[in-house]
Parts: sequence; C-alpha cells; structure tokens
Amino acid sequence: MTARRVSMADVAERAGVSGQTVSRVVNASPRVDPDTRARVEAAMSELGYRPHRAARALRTGRTQTIGLMVSTLASVGNSRMLQAVADAAAGRGYALTVVTLGAAGDVAAAFERLAEQGVDGAIVLNEATARVRGADVGAPGLRLVVVDSPRDDRFGVVETDHASGARLAVEHLLTLGHATVHHLAGPEGSFAAAERERGWREALSAGGAAVPRLVRGDWTSASGHAAASALLDAGATAVFAGNDQMALGVLRAVAESGRAVPGDVSVVGFDDVADAADYRPPLTTVRQDFDALGARAVAALVDGIEAGAPAAFETLPTRLIVRESTAPAR
Repeated sequence: MTARRVSMADVAERAGVSGQTVSRVVNASPRVDPDTRARVEAAMSELGYRPHRAARALRTGRTQTIGLMVSTLASVGNSRMLQAVADAAAGRGYALTVVTLGAAGDVAAAFERLAEQGVDGAIVLNEATARVRGADVGAPGLRLVVVDSPRDDRFGVVETDHASGARLAVEHLLTLGHATVHHLAGPEGSFAAAERERGWREALSAGGAAVPRLVRGDWTSASGHAAASALLDAGATAVFAGNDQMALGVLRAVAESGRAVPGDVSVVGFDDVADAADYRPPLTTVRQDFDALGARAVAALVDGIEAGAPAAFETLPTRLIVRESTAPAR
C-alpha cells in the first residue's frame, strides 16, 4: 500500500488553524504570531509534513534550490566546503545542486546546467572563481556568491583572510630564529594561493628576511613530496606549505632524507584539516573555519534571494594552531 502524503489540511487540522495560516508558515511569512507559528511547526513535525517543492515553486517562483560550482571535489578544502555549504543550505531549507567544471573549465556550460536545474542562486568555490571572474557571470537574474575572490560588484564575496594567516605562519617561524622561510605555494590561478603567497612575502619583508625562490605544488600531498627536494636542496630550515596536504608530503620527504621535523626542518601548513593533529609530528598550521565560511556564503546568497539584500563582502579571520612540527632553529 502507498502511504498518503501529509497535506497542509492535515497540519491545519492538527494545529487548529486555517490552511492559509499553514501556508504562511511554510512560506516564512512574517504575518504569523510566534505562538501560532510554533504550534504549526510542532504539527508539521508530529505528522512528518514536508512541503512539496514543485508546488511551492509554482506559487513563489523559487525552487528553494541553490547551486554549487567547483573545479574539483578531489581536494580536501573543496570537500570540506561542500559539506559546510550543504549543511548550511539544509539549515535554511534549501536543496543543493553541485556542478564541477573539470579540466575543460567550461563556465558557460556549468551555468547552463544550473539554469536547467532551476536554481535560485549559486555559490562558486575557490579555483572556479578565477574562471567565473573572467567570464560572463551567470544567467540574468541568477544571484551569485563567490568564495575567495577580490571584491566585485557583480556578486557577493565571502573570503578567508589568507594573507593574514600566512603572515601568522611566517612570523611564528621567524620568531623561532629561522633566518628565512621557504614557501611551497598552491597552483597559479588560485586566489587563495596568491593571497597566501602575498602574506608570506609581506611577513619576510617586514622581518628583514631574504625571500627565497618560490616552489609551487597543486594542493596534493604528492606534489608536496615532489617539491620538497628543491626546498631541502636550497637549505630550508623552515617551510610554510600552502595547505596541509602539501605539508604532509613535505613531512614524508624530510623523513626520507634522513632529517627530522622539527629538529632539522620546521613545517607549517594551512587549513587545519581534521587529521592535522594526527600527522607525525602533529602539524602546526593556520586554521580557517570552513563551517563558518560555508554558513556565511549560504546566508549571503539566501538573504539576497529572499530579501533582495545587496551583494555582501565579508572576510573571516584565521588562527595559528601551534603543534609539534615547529621548533627553534639550530
């Protein structure tokens, strides 16, 4: 037997209100007093009522769905952001549609896929932002919030203060007595990588330290391992890696070279991924708050969709988490 779908009429009967009042609660109308709203929401919960998205879309012109555009989900940072955005969207009553750009990076095709899904707006993550900035942004009327991008009047921006976090990492290593700090940077074209590189250069300049030759990876631990030989050959005693995954590759390479972290080489990462405290040794790193970043991006987008709020620009702070991968220079 097929169970009958719980209707608004069922909720109205249970709550002792009219069907119109239930409709107002479902559509977040302010024209419902708090006690009545609480009674209706309790009835919805008791009966297991779920609003019908298609019917609501016909009434409101909105699908209660937002899109997420990302280059790849292979990186830890992007995966963390996907989870954060999905959780925040669910908390605001929105479904999530994800499109990946892939190697081709066809932004127009990605926006077309989102338009076909009827999304009310979209969030663009990390490496995808550079491609979006250089393209015609979205479809007419499609709200956008971009995570990690320079300020742009065409869309909202929510960013981590990457440069400040990088300065914290470098200042920590210089304070430990290292003559300079080598940097293993993220890929070209990444706003986050560029900002972390900028913070590294600024901190070295402010500390009167030489700026070593930059070495670049692609966010993966394999690229960190491959790049570490150039850092060690250059005599690095302190390395600031652009993310924790690349720092993990550096830790492995230092151990394979017969040297020790932090006895011979101090290493700092960026992100503070869930496993950073379990690296060997536990990794000193810069923490960015992925959950807050996802929540603020969703809030900026949904506020724009529902209330016509102007495009926001918000910067979230970072923190240095000192563990056991850094020590005074010999």
